[in-house]
Amino acid sequence: MELEQQIKQLIISSLELEDISTEDIKDEEPLFGEGLGLDSIDALELGMALKKEFNLTLGKDKEENKKRFYSVKTIANLVRTQQNE
Repeated sequence: MELEQQIKQLIISSLELEDISTEDIKDEEPLFGEGLGLDSIDALELGMALKKEFNLTLGKDKEENKKRFYSVKTIANLVRTQQNE
């Protein structure tokens, strides 16, 4: 399965978004605010799920993490970068 699809599935399952399918989540659409509409609590849960699933390391810088969690594409880039280190 493609990494972006895996991330979309993880978003749906970890946040229990029962009314949303992977097709509803666009790779470059914002996950927070206007896009998918996730909030800061969702961000924490998603962060924990990503750490568990992909062994990600997230920094303490909130602005940096906000950029990394902007969309499925930015999360996929982060996963690929950390897995190649």
